[in-house]
Amino acid sequence: MNQIVINADLGQASISKHIYGHFAEHLGHGIYGGFWVGADSLIPNTRGIRNEIVAALRAVRIPNLRWPGGCFADEYHWMDGIGPNPQRPAMINTHWGGVTENNHFGTHEFMDLCEQLDCEPYICGNVGSGTVQEMQQWVEYLTSDGASPMADLRRRNGREEPWRVRFWGVGNESWGCGGNMKAEYYAHEYLRYQTYLRNFGDNRIFKIAGGANDTDYHWTEVLMKEARSNRGHPCMHGLSLHYYTPDSPSRLKGHATQFGEQEWINILNAATKIDGLITNHTAIMDQHDPQRDVGLMVDEWGTWYAVEAGTDPNFLYQQNSLRDALAAALTLNIFNRHCERVRMANIAQTVNVLQALILTEAGSERIVLTPTYHVYEMYQVHQDATLLPLDLRCEDYNFGNQTMPGLSATASRDRAGRVHLTLCHVNPNRNVDVRFEVRGMALKAVTGRVLTADHMTAHNTFNAPAQVRPSALPTATIQNNQFTLTIPAMSVMVLELQPSATV
Repeated sequence: MNQIVINADLGQASISKHIYGHFAEHLGHGIYGGFWVGADSLIPNTRGIRNEIVAALRAVRIPNLRWPGGCFADEYHWMDGIGPNPQRPAMINTHWGGVTENNHFGTHEFMDLCEQLDCEPYICGNVGSGTVQEMQQWVEYLTSDGASPMADLRRRNGREEPWRVRFWGVGNESWGCGGNMKAEYYAHEYLRYQTYLRNFGDNRIFKIAGGANDTDYHWTEVLMKEARSNRGHPCMHGLSLHYYTPDSPSRLKGHATQFGEQEWINILNAATKIDGLITNHTAIMDQHDPQRDVGLMVDEWGTWYAVEAGTDPNFLYQQNSLRDALAAALTLNIFNRHCERVRMANIAQTVNVLQALILTEAGSERIVLTPTYHVYEMYQVHQDATLLPLDLRCEDYNFGNQTMPGLSATASRDRAGRVHLTLCHVNPNRNVDVRFEVRGMALKAVTGRVLTADHMTAHNTFNAPAQVRPSALPTATIQNNQFTLTIPAMSVMVLELQPSATV
């Protein structure tokens, strides 16, 4: 029996909108050829930023955007990306293909992008090859409202008023591409760097320490013990966590659109492993921070496969199928359930890289909204909503020697009192009937949409951009505050539960 009971009048924890964050690194065609086409491009743009991508991301209410990396952050020197474009020195992107970048997309362009998107910037500073002074001056350049050397430089470059920048990452993957540091050494460096992340005017920096790679619990233990505070003063507001599905080295063995049912369950089951990782890292964090003042920021996550044939292997360009949509839905449901500790998450990456929401065609105006994009559009109802307790009982999905729950769900109540439910059904072989019961609210009507396709490898292309997209659900019959729906195989669903009018 598949059954979900929703307690519509309960719930206390809030699902931060920043769980639905995004990531844009200087990698492949994520920035150049993705977000950025240049002001002289024939592709419609506003000050060089592609209009259609901005419109698509505004439609899913993108809450934040992490930049400039990723591994790239720890070789990026921000002063090379300010001032008139002809005067900006070129650089070699040594992490991602050794390509030469002209630095035409820099600080001003990124902040312009965030303003066009109406989202918060999340800047990752350079610890691996940078200096404390360089990071301190970047904060001053961006946020100082007074007379200071960096603020005056910003004004000479055309921006009179300071920007508001709240989220600031102190390095990226310092255990690896960000410097190959030991946890104890990075904890010391973090304390030193964060000291100089000054608050200017009314801007308040939310300091994010570079955290662990998947199961590196020692890293979390050291950072929470040694770097969370110093002499009683808080030094850390967030600690990051990175996890990709599947994890290395198996990630290069799979293909984004050529797979069978074994690869289907492998990926979806692997996606759910983030639940145990969050539980274990949270347990360590709770020992040092029982009040949960420090947020767990899963600022890189997503599926990672072999690149598409004929593309540069360093550009990490992959297609995006219905399987990726379900992986995203499963993961977001997990983040929602852990919202008391998980305050931010950033899918990797937004455009043209890894599990992208949007794909662009070289030299063309055409873009493709991927199945993962549609999940974000459907799940935006949970942003800043109250998590509602639910009781989910379902059949397992089995294939080969693997077993996983057939259903995953999140229920929330938004500020207008509307209750929403998202549901992911992973079995690709058959539909299931699910009985829903709502408690604590008189139920008047149920509306919803479903995302599915007729085969598990279905995906959208430039010539067929609507193979996977949401469609309306049939009307449900309500009796005694209960209703039953047939959930299609391999699908993602969102429901709005409409209350009866109160007297």
